Amino acid sequence: MSTMDLQLRQRGRAAVDFMGYLSLAARPLWSAIDADIAAAGHAPANLPDDLDDRAGVIEAALADSRAFRTHELVSEWHARQHGHDATEAFEEVARDGLLPQLPQGSAELTISPDFRAPEYWDGVDFHRTAGGWDGHEMAGYIHGEIIHRRMVDRVFPGGIFRQRRAIAERPPRDHYDRIIDFGASTGHFTLALQDAYPQAEIWGVDLSARALEHARRVADAHGHGWKLFQRAAEDTGFAAGSFDLAASYILLHEMPERAIRALFAEAFRLLRPGGDMIMSDVTRFADIDRLSAWKADHGARFGGEPYWRESASLDLAQVARDAGFEDVEASGLYPHVVQGRKPQ
Repeated sequence: MSTMDLQLRQRGRAAVDFMGYLSLAARPLWSAIDADIAAAGHAPANLPDDLDDRAGVIEAALADSRAFRTHELVSEWHARQHGHDATEAFEEVARDGLLPQLPQGSAELTISPDFRAPEYWDGVDFHRTAGGWDGHEMAGYIHGEIIHRRMVDRVFPGGIFRQRRAIAERPPRDHYDRIIDFGASTGHFTLALQDAYPQAEIWGVDLSARALEHARRVADAHGHGWKLFQRAAEDTGFAAGSFDLAASYILLHEMPERAIRALFAEAFRLLRPGGDMIMSDVTRFADIDRLSAWKADHGARFGGEPYWRESASLDLAQVARDAGFEDVEASGLYPHVVQGRKPQ
């Protein structure tokens, strides 16, 4: 058992488990929704090119669909409630003085008192989390160990923690000296990178102070001396040529296109000649049919993802080439992974 495991009380555990299983229980509704769309005469290939026009056509066709109305009600309630229930479950244990043992170790965290978040991030409640990623003093723990581990992991294809490990193991070399993790968040992908490259020195950046605090706990719990910084991934301020692997896991959909392009340019700048890049993100709209793209876009609007459409509409392989990377490869639906190398 991890030193950070939290033994939830009965009420909090039941609420968190219910939220996790509710997402799974709502999935069969899509079969009925698809049938209602087909009955209205809308085949995927005949839907409008423009996503807003497409949404108008589909949602008009579903105006009398009981399955769609039920799905909307469930999705909205889940989006509003999941963060609240996770926080309440944590606070229920905290009131009883039964908090987990939080480790201390050699990881370093730099929080700048003068830090100003980019305008695209400031004030946005990503994932419909009330107060945003820093809305609770233990938000990093609540997200990393309750929401991700007890809710999200149940609905992710293959599990989010297993998926992170799979991405971390994909870079082509057996050894890297120094790795930068863009959007380190609560440190679980950072940990997967460290497990894949145990001798590497790892630096991580994120915009959320609370998430980084938990990343430090994860590092300390496993005896790793990560260097963590509250900085924008697209503008780290680190010296050029400082790293030989630049990586991110499902970060890009939380950034507008201009920031995504700046991030690839920053990765190129930070890598040594011959260094590798691997970035992962959500499914590309170009890789799925028009109906599936509408479902993804609609879910993003419900789920508090204002930049999903911008990201999912990009050809990330071309973005990587535009930044200067060579030997660029892109593959996969979810996650969609792009890899490349900085020329020697």
